[in-house]
Amino acid sequence: MTNQTIDVPVLIVGGGPVGLALAIDLGWRGIECLVLEQGDGSVDHPRLGIILTRTMELCRRWGIVDKIYNCGFNNDYKLNVVYATSMTGYLLGRDENLSCNDMPAPTQSPEKRQRCPQIWFNPILEKAALQFPSVHVMHHNKLDSFHNFKDHIEAFATDTKSAEKRHIRAQFMVACDGAASSVRASLGIEMQGNPALSYSVNIFIRSPQLLRLHDKGEAERYIFVGTQGTWANLTVVDGRELWRITIIGSEKMMDLNELDATALVRECLGTDQIPFELLSVKPWRRTELIASKFSSGRVFLAGDAAHTMSPTGGHGMNTGVSDVANLGWKFHALLQGWGGPGLLDAYEKERKPVAQAVAAASAKNFRAWVSAKSCEDILDNTPAGEATRERIGHHMTEVGREDWDSLGLQLGVRYDESPICVHDGSVAPALTVIDYQQTSRPGARAPHAWLAPGNSTLDLFGKSYVLMQFDNEAFTGNIEHLAKLRGVPLKREVIHDHGIASVYERRLVLVRPDGVVAWRGDALPPDCTELLDTVTGH
Repeated sequence: MTNQTIDVPVLIVGGGPVGLALAIDLGWRGIECLVLEQGDGSVDHPRLGIILTRTMELCRRWGIVDKIYNCGFNNDYKLNVVYATSMTGYLLGRDENLSCNDMPAPTQSPEKRQRCPQIWFNPILEKAALQFPSVHVMHHNKLDSFHNFKDHIEAFATDTKSAEKRHIRAQFMVACDGAASSVRASLGIEMQGNPALSYSVNIFIRSPQLLRLHDKGEAERYIFVGTQGTWANLTVVDGRELWRITIIGSEKMMDLNELDATALVRECLGTDQIPFELLSVKPWRRTELIASKFSSGRVFLAGDAAHTMSPTGGHGMNTGVSDVANLGWKFHALLQGWGGPGLLDAYEKERKPVAQAVAAASAKNFRAWVSAKSCEDILDNTPAGEATRERIGHHMTEVGREDWDSLGLQLGVRYDESPICVHDGSVAPALTVIDYQQTSRPGARAPHAWLAPGNSTLDLFGKSYVLMQFDNEAFTGNIEHLAKLRGVPLKREVIHDHGIASVYERRLVLVRPDGVVAWRGDALPPDCTELLDTVTGH
């Protein structure tokens, strides 16, 4: 028997980082939403640890970026990448990187990447979400079923502690329920791609003495190459005593009854003289899968429910956060009445190509990891063994760069085929993983430039369209009057700075609420009806 009926504009299924990021974005916009989460909100096995630059930019928008920088990670810990045969074995190569404290923000962004393990990141997001009175989070609540009607969603859930049944009516539902999404399965949406790049096991350990009992120095990640090739890595979690080990193996490893996790940890350490505590062990498959559709009716897929990818590069969760940043303002537009159906129709056209590009790059990173060949004598204390170690070390440091340095991929992905951007026929700059060239081309992230110390152009965007005007003589048409008549939030920003004008490339640039360029030119058309129709989804 259903004991409770809840009416809410947006229902979010899954209270992980992606679902909570959507709740924050909606709460920040004043939209009521409900998050259903089967667990209690805690994380006992951190899978993610790196918050990339674009996600940090969004956290800046939401007012929580300082909480991420000060999450508790040891920010003086150097984020090198080390290639070795084990923690106490032969050193093969080293990629030197600065600590979080010493790392500057890139010139193209007001923010830099930050290590923040999921054990801290999730609670930060949930606390931030619940500061908005329009956000509700229900732990221990499992979605049982739903009906995807033409004009609304009917969902049914159970409180797994009290057994209370809940009936939920929503305008929209977003599946943020992970790679094994029950919502996606109910919709009959298939995943396409490679279902098994590899089989792996994550081992989460505590070892307070590890840092002083090996000679490889501080590193964000230690990658181990043995006679069989690359077989494991050890990743820093808190910069002090918590570590995550990933073992790359076969499908047989999925059976934990056949796995000696303690022995594997000792093999990574290369000694039994370093004490450690085994905290948790989780088998998983490394995949490259994209949903055939990102939506069905009023239900949308985001994060791992829509795309799964190798964690090499740390793009999975970060791509999911950008998914929901794409959705939040569109829900707001439709719920306020000024947005047209084309806004949500554009979601898949915008986000699916991005997911495909990032998943392919992540798979390429993984293949680079395991590309070491002819390693049979890598452990031999002989001239031949030394030659092999030098060759493998050089190879790994060369092919591994895109895993650690990916600003081009983080900020440079564009919505080149978006039906709600007015494309101008200009030549698109090349999309590369490492190098990022800012552009005001429609479909691209609007460029960052400093308006004043601590004040970025990115701080102008979020809750309205922004018409950036770099020349007082540029004709602005009737777009402000037309937007006001329609209730479309739009503001004009006149900027007298030749440096910023050169970055924005045109005298007028129209930026969407999500910070993506919708249109640019040197003058608006005399009648802006068609332009406003396009960018608002009509």
